[in-house]
Formats: sequence, C-alpha cells, structure tokens
Amino acid sequence: MGDLFQPWHIIIVAGLAVLLFGGKKLPELGKGLGEGLRGFKEGMKGISEDDSEEQAKKAAEAKAYADAKAAAEEKAYQEAKLAAEARVAAEARLAAEQRQNEAVTK
Repeated sequence: MGDLFQPWHIIIVAGLAVLLFGGKKLPELGKGLGEGLRGFKEGMKGISEDDSEEQAKKAAEAKAYADAKAAAEEKAYQEAKLAAEARVAAEARLAAEQRQNEAVTK
C-alpha cells in the first residue's frame, strides 16, 4: 500500500484528469469539490453543536421543572402549616369558650 502514491502515479492520474476533463474544467471541479467538503464539515459540526444545544436545553428544562416542583411543594407545605395553625387556634378558642361557659354556669 505504501507504493501506491509514487510520483509517477500522481503524474499519470493528473495527466488523465487533464485529458478527461480539460484544462478549463479542472479548476471548476476543484472548486466544487472544495465547497462540497467544506459544506460537509460544517454540516457535521452543526450536528454536534445541535446535539450539545439540545442537551443544554433539556438540562435547563429539567432544572426549571425541579425548581417549579420544589416551589409547589414549599407552597403546599406553607398552606398546610397555616391550615394547621388556624385549626389549633380555632380549637383553642372553642376550648376557652367552653371553659368560660362552664365558669358562668357554675
């Protein structure tokens, strides 16, 4: 395989290319090949960037969901705490009223 690209091989391939395509067509073919390779590289780069952007977006969504869930749990806890305090206060008022009624009736 090392003997494949000897100077004579390259000269023969270049001569065949000139014969097949002509001197005027070769620069256009080279330019088209270069643009095609550049577009392919950019496309591959864009795919990897899209993946990383997509992963970052998913991570941000997961964080936002976790934050919203924590906020909802905190709100539910605070509401339950207030309800329990209100119930304890109502029971204390009711007990105080019952003691007062018992004291008046005695």
